[in-house]
Amino acid sequence: MVDKILLLPVTSDFIFKLIFGDQRNVDILAAFLRAVLDIPDEEYERLVIVDPYIKKESVDDKYGILDVKLHTVSGNVIHIEIQVRVLHNMKARTIYSQSKLVTEQMSSGMNWSDIKQTITIVITRDVFMPEGDKYHHQFRYRTEDGVEFSDLSEINTLDLNKLPAANDSTELWYWMKFIKTDDEEVLDMLAQRSPQMRKAVGVLKELSADERTRMLYEKREMARRDSESLAEAEREKWQIVVAKVVAEKDSQIAEKDSRIAEVVAEQESRIAEVVAKKDSRIAELEAQLAKQKYY
Repeated sequence: MVDKILLLPVTSDFIFKLIFGDQRNVDILAAFLRAVLDIPDEEYERLVIVDPYIKKESVDDKYGILDVKLHTVSGNVIHIEIQVRVLHNMKARTIYSQSKLVTEQMSSGMNWSDIKQTITIVITRDVFMPEGDKYHHQFRYRTEDGVEFSDLSEINTLDLNKLPAANDSTELWYWMKFIKTDDEEVLDMLAQRSPQMRKAVGVLKELSADERTRMLYEKREMARRDSESLAEAEREKWQIVVAKVVAEKDSQIAEKDSRIAEVVAEQESRIAEVVAKKDSRIAELEAQLAKQKYY
C-alpha cells in the first residue's frame, strides 16, 4: 500500500506562487483569472508573468509576502496576493500597493492615455470583508447608481472562510475550493472539472512529493512563525511597558488624590473648628443678653 502524501497548502504564498506564478502553468492562471475577473477574453491570449522565479533570498531572508504579477496581451497589469491572516490596516496597504501599480508605469514623456488598467486580487484565509455573506467583492470607481468614473483601477477580494460548503455553480467556487482544501479526495473530485483544474491538482501533488519544495516550504513557514513570534514578543513587551506606565500614573494620581483628601480634611477641620468657636461665642453672647434682659 502506497502511503498518502501530505499535501502542501495552496494557502501558502510560496506554494501558490509555484502553481499560479510559473509561466509553464499560465493556462492554470488564465482559468483562475477568468473565474474572478470580467475583462475581455482576448486579454488572456498572452499572459506574461513578471519575475516568475522565486529567489533564494525570498526563502532564506526576512519573511515577506510572495505575490504573482503579470501583464495581459494589451499590457494591463494584474497583481495577485494571498494572505494567511488579514494584516492590520490591510485596506490602506492594498490601496497603496494598487496605486504603485499605476505610478510605476509612468515614465518621462508618457501620455496619460498610455496608463494601463491595474487589477489587484487579494485572497485571504481570514475574513477580509466581514460585510455580508459574499466571498467575492469587486471594487471600482463607480457612483452609488452604477455610473463608472474609470475602469483603470480595480480591487478584488476573495474570502476563503466565507466560501459556502455547497458549490454555487460558479467556476470561482471550484477554484477557491482548490485553494482552500487539503482533502485529497476533494481535490481528485475537482480535477474532473476541467483540464486546467486537473493540471493544477497534478502540479500540487508533484510539489508535495518533492523533498526540496517541502523543505523550502517548511523554511518559509518557520520564517513566518518566527516573524509572528517576534511581533507577539514586541506586543507583549510594549504591553508590559504600557502597564507599568499606567500603574505609575495611577500611583501618582492616587498619591495626589490622597494629598488632596488630606488637605481638604485639614481645611474642613479648621473650618469646623472656626465654626465651633463662633457658635460657642454666639451662645455665650446669647446667654449674656438673656441675663441682661432678665435683670
